[in-house]
Amino acid sequence: MAHLATPPHRTGLLVFQPVKRKQCAECRGGPLAMLVLEDGAPRCLDCADLSHLVFLPRGDTALTRRSREESGLSAVVVRFNRRKGRYERQGVLVEEGALARAEARCLADAEARRRRRERDARRRAVEDVRFAEAFAAEIQRLFPGCPVDRARGIAAHASLRGSGRVGRSAAGRALSEGAVVSAVVASVRHLDTPYDQLLMSGVPRHEARRRIAVAVAGVLEGWR
Repeated sequence: MAHLATPPHRTGLLVFQPVKRKQCAECRGGPLAMLVLEDGAPRCLDCADLSHLVFLPRGDTALTRRSREESGLSAVVVRFNRRKGRYERQGVLVEEGALARAEARCLADAEARRRRRERDARRRAVEDVRFAEAFAAEIQRLFPGCPVDRARGIAAHASLRGSGRVGRSAAGRALSEGAVVSAVVASVRHLDTPYDQLLMSGVPRHEARRRIAVAVAGVLEGWR
């Protein structure tokens, strides 16, 4: 027999999806969608006493594992892959009741995972609000003249989760002075100077920053 891509469970039965048309050696029924080899001869699932089992295609590892756990009788279904020259798993045959119980267990787990995701999302939202507030407070400590709403806006922008901005860096999370100042400078650069217009007109970034450096410094000095 050709090598199995994934060997079947040692205590399980093996059922084949034939590549060629096959007939049952016992009842002569066919062509067979699935068969069992007994003494080298194909038997249909009826003759092999497996017709009461239902087919579960591969793909859901948890459902497959639990279906086999719940099923008193099960079989691994394989098909020969001519291109690769080996048998590959196509799914399993399990008792219908076992599949229903396994599906119920998986649904319960899915619901538990959904509730956990919701709890985690709420927790992260609270953490994000607290962090943004702390970031805004640090902005106002360093720049007392910065309007409160502006400080909050800078903090919210810089600390947005998943943004990759300075507030989410290690230095930003530690509220280091360099990270906080960088966030303020970036905001001033984009909102209080013609920096964006310079970029849109084709001015290189470093040259655009040089041109607006005095304006940025003036705003920062005023806020200090």
